[in-house]
Order: sequence, then C-alpha cells, then structure tokens
Amino acid sequence: MTQHSNRREFLKKSFQAACGAGMATPLASGLLSADAAALPASDPASPLPIKKGVLISMLPPNLSYLDRFKMARDVGFETIQCQTMTDPRAAEEIKEAAEKSGLPIDSVENMDHWKYPLSSADPAVVEKSLQGMRTSLHNAKLWEAHYVLLVPAVVNEQTGYRQAWVRSQRQIRKLIPLAEELKVVIALEEVWNKFLLSPLEFARYVDEFKSPWVKAWFDVGNVVLYGYPQDWIRTLGSRIVDVHVKGFKRTGDCYEWVNLGDGDIDWPEVRKAFQEIDYRGAAITELKGGDEAYLRDVSQRMTKYVLGA
Repeated sequence: MTQHSNRREFLKKSFQAACGAGMATPLASGLLSADAAALPASDPASPLPIKKGVLISMLPPNLSYLDRFKMARDVGFETIQCQTMTDPRAAEEIKEAAEKSGLPIDSVENMDHWKYPLSSADPAVVEKSLQGMRTSLHNAKLWEAHYVLLVPAVVNEQTGYRQAWVRSQRQIRKLIPLAEELKVVIALEEVWNKFLLSPLEFARYVDEFKSPWVKAWFDVGNVVLYGYPQDWIRTLGSRIVDVHVKGFKRTGDCYEWVNLGDGDIDWPEVRKAFQEIDYRGAAITELKGGDEAYLRDVSQRMTKYVLGA
C-alpha cells in the first residue's frame, strides 16, 4: 500500500468515526501578524494566476512515468506533485519524464510522516521520519521542485497536543540546514491529525521557526469540517507556498470527499481570498485516480472553480 493510500485510509476512517458525531476544536492562541492584512486584489474578473497541478497517484499506474507525465500535460495540467522515491533509478526516470514531457515537478509529498511521526516519543520512529524527509528533500533537489510537503505531527492517545507541538518543532529545526543547503522549502500541511486546528495556531506554529525555509502548505478541503477555507487563507497569508484542492460534501451527519465543484466549498470566496493575499503558486488536485477522460474533466473543473476562468 502506498503512502497516499495510507493517507486516504486515515481520512476515510476519520470520516467513519465522525459520521453522526460532532467535532470540537480548542481555542487558538497567538496573535495575527501583518501577513493577515489583505493585499491589493487583482482584477476579480481575471482568472487567478495559479498553476494547475495534479498528484502523481491520480494518474494511471500501469503507464510509464513518461506516459503519465504526457497524459497530465495533454489534459491541461501545468505541473505535478510526486512522492518520495527511495529507488535512485526510479528517481532518475521521473526526472527524465519531467524533462521529456515538458511538465515540471512542483513539489514532493513526503511519505513517512504518518507511519513515523516526528511527534513520536520513540527516537527510532523519529529518526525514520527524519530520514524520510531527508530523502524527500534530496528528491526535490534532483527534480528541481520547490517544496516538500510535511505533516508535522500527529496527536493521539500517546502524544498530547503540547508534546506534538514541542517535539515536532524540535525535529523540524534539525532539517532546516539541509533545506537551506538544497534551496527547498519545508511546507507544513494541516490535515486530520488533531493538530493545528485553527488558522491562528497554524500561523503561530510556522512563525516560531523564524525561517524562510519553513512555510505553510494549505489544503482547501481539509478545513471545511471545522472552518472556512477563505478565512484560513486570509489568516495564513504569505505563509502559504503551495495548495491542495478537493471537494468536501456534507450529507446530514456524514460527509465525504467529492470532485471539485460538487461539495460545500464556496469557491468564489476561496478565489477572492487567494486574490487578496496575491497567491501565485500552484494548486495540486488531490482526488481519486482515473483515466484520461476523468483527468481532463478534473482539469476543466480546476479551471472553472479554482482559477475562475
């Protein structure tokens, strides 16, 4: 099972556990910084200057890397997010696929932060997590990608919220020198890990590193259960360096991931928030995989709902 499958399974179980039950969130601490102030917005009638991206796991796995890259390009995507690759030969094949297809690699999705969280009390687990991030950072350098997505911590019965905060920051600081050397940003993502449950906390957590090599990766769909994406975007401001997009839909007391435009996300407000912070990076779609026709539809939905074109 791939790490992305593990991630989907984790979210699926979270849905099942939450279906029919409420979710409480603690009050956030910390103050807004100047980044929360809205910047002059671009013309609201113009499409957002955001690059459409796709997660590599959405592409048909039976195809070669080159054919997957070509398909992504042909259906309208402008960049791609790959996942940690420990096999040097496969890593080189991915690099070659990007070069030959003309589709650049935007970022790397780290693979070991769920199974081996940085917030663990076990030094062996933490070291495996750190090694996974080192590999991801070197992958990004090889592929000329700008960011590595990292889930910073997991709160559970063994790890309390404060412990997750302190332990994960301590370990991430160990990675900053390598990130700076390789010129790759560590982009921290908010997910259903019972951690960083408000935009105020997320902003404070990132700011405490005091480093240009640690920023925020924002997932539009992940916060809909307990917040509003447009509020998170405005609060995080220029801390956001990359974005995941997917749909989220409530049905009574249950909810599910859905295609772009089919759920409860207020995309006009999300686009307005991105305009206000002058976001000009990529938006990587994170949905189930499919064939060329399905991927073309996803690409067209991104143009309509995410870019507003």
